[in-house]
Amino acid sequence: MHHASTLGTQWLDGDLVHAASRPEAPAASSHLGRQLRAAARLAAISLWTIVAAVIQLILIQFPGKARIRFARLFWAGVCRLLGLKIVVLGTSAGICRDRGAVARGVRPVVYVSNHTSWLDIPALGAVLPAVFVSKSEVSRWPFIKTVAQLGRTIFVSRQKSGTAREIYGILERLRVGDNALLFPEGTSSSGSHVLPFFSSFFAVALAGRHATPEEGRNNVLIQPISVVYDELEGLPVHRGRRSVFSWHGSMALAPHIWRLAQWGSHRATVLVHPPVEPGAHLTRKDLASHVHQLVSEGAARLRQNRQNEA
Repeated sequence: MHHASTLGTQWLDGDLVHAASRPEAPAASSHLGRQLRAAARLAAISLWTIVAAVIQLILIQFPGKARIRFARLFWAGVCRLLGLKIVVLGTSAGICRDRGAVARGVRPVVYVSNHTSWLDIPALGAVLPAVFVSKSEVSRWPFIKTVAQLGRTIFVSRQKSGTAREIYGILERLRVGDNALLFPEGTSSSGSHVLPFFSSFFAVALAGRHATPEEGRNNVLIQPISVVYDELEGLPVHRGRRSVFSWHGSMALAPHIWRLAQWGSHRATVLVHPPVEPGAHLTRKDLASHVHQLVSEGAARLRQNRQNEA
């Protein structure tokens, strides 16, 4: 994992300076050139996905760390092919856990991140040793569902009637060696702010706090994550350019991917906050509120290019 403390040119308030500009497409190259770039990138990603799927299909048949490490390699390849550079600030508390690590009492980590776009999946998947927790609708999307299943994604319905069963399912995955990544906003946003967190997502973190010492040695650790797309073709991303990355509401997925692939280069900065002890909070609402504040403030600093304060 790459670490940095200060990145790029310092801009104090890009939102206010550039709010009037709202580019729809990259202007530095011809229309045909941009189309060819996007087509070549998406073709390369499709080929890489097919090759990786065959490899992962074999790896998931066996226990151990290889399937987790290869999933990160796959997402890193997707980012590279898209022209997305990732800079990580901070240190992950999670490791690639196997049965030996579980036996030694290495605690599972639940990463909690803000959610702006489908691009969060490859960006965070490339740098965090975790499986995604995703809405059940994704399990019905053609092609995407296959990639998600090979990545061993945990699907949840988010309906109250199935909450207990789904929490148990996530806990079981944590118990056998996985870490998990949650997007507790429940949906993606415009990227200008972090939506409130649903406290139900944090039930998994507090489920084992009354366990015996032997049972509780693998209790969950929460690690907040702030991710912001802060550079586009070498320039800071201001409010008008966030639409290049953000995918939310009723926006169609395929056209958004096509438009993004036309741009030359992009950068995401991932701020990994210090871990949070769930047991220090009386209720899941208190825990959700505390983690939301950390994630929200961290994202605000990144949007204003104040990484040195992170």
